[in-house]
Amino acid sequence: MSAIVGAESIHEHAESHEHHHVSQNFWQKYIFSEDHKVIAKQYLITGIIWAVIGISMSVIFRIQLGMPDSNLSWLKPVLGQWISDSGKLDPNFYLALVTMHGTIMVFFVLTAGLSGTFSNFLIPLQIGARDMASGFMNMLSYWFFFLASIIMFGSIFLQTGPAAGGWVIYPPLSALPEAHPGSGMGMTLWLTSMAFFIVSQLLGGINYITTVINLRTRGMSFDRLPLTIWAFLITAVLGLISFPVLLSSVLLLIMDRHFGTSFYLSDIYINGEALPNVGGSPILFQHLFWFLGHPEVYIVLLPGLGITSEVIATNARKPIFGYRAMIASMLGIAFLAFIVWAHHMFVTGMNPFLGSVFMFLTLIIAVPSAVKGFNYITTLWRGNIVFTPGMLFSIGLVSLFVSGGLTGIILGNSALDIQLHDTYFVVAHFHLVMGAASAFGLFAGVYHWFPKMFGRMMNPTLGQLHFWLSFIGIYMVFIPMHYVGIAGFPRRYYQFTSYDFTHKFMDMNMFISIAAIFSFLAQFIFLWNFFYSIFKGKKAPKNPWRSNTLEWTTPVNVGHGNWEGEIPAVYRWSYDYSKPGAKEDFIPQNVPYSQTLESNLPHENELIATEKEIEAQNFNDQFKTAH
Repeated sequence: MSAIVGAESIHEHAESHEHHHVSQNFWQKYIFSEDHKVIAKQYLITGIIWAVIGISMSVIFRIQLGMPDSNLSWLKPVLGQWISDSGKLDPNFYLALVTMHGTIMVFFVLTAGLSGTFSNFLIPLQIGARDMASGFMNMLSYWFFFLASIIMFGSIFLQTGPAAGGWVIYPPLSALPEAHPGSGMGMTLWLTSMAFFIVSQLLGGINYITTVINLRTRGMSFDRLPLTIWAFLITAVLGLISFPVLLSSVLLLIMDRHFGTSFYLSDIYINGEALPNVGGSPILFQHLFWFLGHPEVYIVLLPGLGITSEVIATNARKPIFGYRAMIASMLGIAFLAFIVWAHHMFVTGMNPFLGSVFMFLTLIIAVPSAVKGFNYITTLWRGNIVFTPGMLFSIGLVSLFVSGGLTGIILGNSALDIQLHDTYFVVAHFHLVMGAASAFGLFAGVYHWFPKMFGRMMNPTLGQLHFWLSFIGIYMVFIPMHYVGIAGFPRRYYQFTSYDFTHKFMDMNMFISIAAIFSFLAQFIFLWNFFYSIFKGKKAPKNPWRSNTLEWTTPVNVGHGNWEGEIPAVYRWSYDYSKPGAKEDFIPQNVPYSQTLESNLPHENELIATEKEIEAQNFNDQFKTAH
């Protein structure tokens, strides 16, 4: 199969070379582009727009939670009918905000915005390829995502409101259009949008895997791949296996809603009347959803961890500690991700023995996760650290990954989870370990590869200010939230003033809301820095971070085809930093061992004999000529 795909991609590349002189108009170059770098920027800009919308929603419902008696009439020009004449937020719309915030941030920002951007941008550049295996499929992937975005965005403006059932859209609430306003047309559009989104992710994942396997340059063996590429490859495999299961759950839910089936419905009564649906089980949906839902945690997190590996090694001026252990830990995490989904379902009445099996498997994930954490810390240890904004966000990711992961051990214990399930403890946990950590990976990647994307530098002072305000703000939001959860605060509740036991935590709830607003405002520093620097930033040198990977061997303003002449061959791994005896503190991957005799280790001198074999590996025309 791979040989067939490889042959097709080689033929496609050969055709591209024959026609590389054909001029492209604006639409072909910037809108319906097949250039992986342009598509990556499209994903990034779309993800940033969605992030602003998604975080704005969270600010609105945090104001409602922290200051429930406040008058929100000032939001009426934006929210219209969802703000009453007395200035109160509609409870149905509150649930819709929570639902849309989760959906947008998990899927449209941290899945498409993070993986879609950096898998597209870095895979061809770091493995030494002219482009993706299929530029057309790559373009289709983005436009299916864009179509999903338009449908999801349009659902916000429905008179009955967008989908409202939590981002997990559990039936029977989501399966009955008549249940409440958020189960109507808004839910239908949510399901339609997610179907298109899943198609987008599958098209992208197939492309990423095919490209990494078939289009690596001469000498780029798997043990010389940067950890970023390993992370993107494993992420694509995770998505390719798990997203079809989510698609099946969505299609079955659509059939229950509109075609009279009973996959998830049974013994339902509305206004005292029994519905005809018999034999279904809402627990089936939970099994299907979480079979994607838990791998989704790592689909979101692994690209950020891969980016962090590259940025930390580059800016610590040290080889990454435990390269093979890092790969093994990602493979271990990916395997375990598929056999722990039911830890989200401890309170569904499952057999206690089965619960203990899932608890054991869940706690085992701490082992490969700890390997990554310790290896990051060891890489930083006694390094000649350069505190660029990208480096700060990478270190911040490690902090969030460790602190959020520790609370995961608590929730992985079924006896404790029964008490903490659906409280703010869970919200705090996954926002730290998945949400904020992955967002920090996204920021680290943008700050680090911005010079290669746009040929300009971002303002480092504003970047450092952005980091410190975000880092402090996130911990101010989510550390207190753990205590609120232990006290029993349930998630998705419209207000807490109705219960006596919650009144004592109203001050802490208000503090969390103020910290959330503070963190939101800090992101405008990034937005200004990002968009201003695209046009007015200082022009970037060819290799501003003195890094080893192949993307820094391309011109500053990279054209379609990436390298103007022959693609460089690779002779070494990507982490030769601060090597004893070397003339400089970095040795790029395309520098042969025959040119670094003064710093070679004994086994590296033996590899000099293989250099001519590597240079002779001109399998096809893609290595020779740019598009």
